[in-house]
Amino acid sequence: MSSADPTERTEPARPVEPPVQPGLVDCARELAEGGATSAGLVAAALARIEASRPTLNAFRQLRTEAALAEAAEADRRLAAGERLPLLGVPVAVKDDTDVAGMPTYFGCDGALPPATADSEAVRRLRASGAVIVGKTNSCELGQWAFTEGPAFGITRNPWNTEHTPGGSSGGSAAAVAAGLVPAALGSDGAGSIRIPAAWTHLVGIKPQRGRISVHPHSDAFQGLTVNGPLARTVADAALLLDAAAGAHPRDHHRPPLVDASAAARRDPGRLRIGVSLRPPLTLTRNAPHPEVLRAVAALAETLARLGHDVEEARPRYGLIGLSFVPRATVGIAELAALHPEPALLDPRTRSALRTGTRLGGRIVRAARAREVRQHARIGAFFEAARGGSGHGYDVLLTPTTAAPPPRVGAFDRLSAWRTDLAMTSACPYAWPWNVLGWPGVNVPAGFTHDGLPLGAQLLGPSRSETRLISLAAQLEADLRWYEHRPPVLQDRAP
Repeated sequence: MSSADPTERTEPARPVEPPVQPGLVDCARELAEGGATSAGLVAAALARIEASRPTLNAFRQLRTEAALAEAAEADRRLAAGERLPLLGVPVAVKDDTDVAGMPTYFGCDGALPPATADSEAVRRLRASGAVIVGKTNSCELGQWAFTEGPAFGITRNPWNTEHTPGGSSGGSAAAVAAGLVPAALGSDGAGSIRIPAAWTHLVGIKPQRGRISVHPHSDAFQGLTVNGPLARTVADAALLLDAAAGAHPRDHHRPPLVDASAAARRDPGRLRIGVSLRPPLTLTRNAPHPEVLRAVAALAETLARLGHDVEEARPRYGLIGLSFVPRATVGIAELAALHPEPALLDPRTRSALRTGTRLGGRIVRAARAREVRQHARIGAFFEAARGGSGHGYDVLLTPTTAAPPPRVGAFDRLSAWRTDLAMTSACPYAWPWNVLGWPGVNVPAGFTHDGLPLGAQLLGPSRSETRLISLAAQLEADLRWYEHRPPVLQDRAP
């Protein structure tokens, strides 16, 4: 029967045993030792991406010809004895990231011009030898915890394609979880790395503000947004973080360099860990899902078994949401105002543009000025421990989300207000750390009874990535979450 026959019947997608794909560290080692070629790794990644389009739809754009040419050049450099941390390794970046010669759609529809230069993060990835294979899907201007839109369709969760991988770095999360690429760069303005990492069983690192440059933006989303890695293991995420980290000369925030890969190999020592299941004050009253609470409680028990002092705690968030809302909506408005065809934007985006315009100027400046007091109030949760008195905490453990991953289409036809309420209800835990600019790491926390991934956050004070990464690596060594992989979906039965 011809494949063009409209009467042909197909079977639904079915899970099959997935092949094991090497991670970022493994790829780099195999290339350096001559056990693989960049041309082979990049071609295989591109083939997997193409084969996954009907089921996952993780990528907005591919660099097929350019990536294969760069892989061939990487093989020549490797043969000549050159060694760089990621020389020849295929990676992906998010659709909000400038790659020279490609439009930066950031989830939007319409004709946009190609970027004239790489972003600083991409420049640094290239300098480390990485081959950028393409740009992954994001929801429009990164606003929502789902990755769907008329410009590119629906990006689906490889653990269950009826569910979202989260957002806004949903394409990067789906691509890594499915083994299409060994790691990918995302961005996080209200949990947009940590939420999809939680919902796809990945490690996702939201670094300290400024750790990875957001240039050509000087202060993305009023200081809320940072770039960071998504990977299947802590070591892979740390390697990508090290490769992308560093400031552009015009960046406002310039924290000192850290060695994340070394931290992933280091014992964290005995830590005092506070567990908080109560989210910051929001306009919703929904309680966290029972399976989320069960998963985080189990993770807390694991930390105690590993020798840490773990107890319930309650950080003093205060009314931090009053600072977040103006900064977030003004950030959306600043980007939306640049779109050449505003009529193509989602009505919810146009609503955010109007709100952000009203909250600009004096209101957003006042919101940003509160950050110093917020650092002091929430920082008191940690300061005593860092000062050695023993009364504070080293790490805060919370759920990453209050709910398992929703079904795709769950937020269709909702107004802007109802979408925001639904997102706040499902994801109330992540965004305060964007206001603070401090680091956080999502770690896999198991699965629901239906097999949907759940995650938990390890949160710390300013510039505490190395402690969080060391703790995440210790958990990973015990729980071995990387052994659990989603099925590969085939389009039809043989």
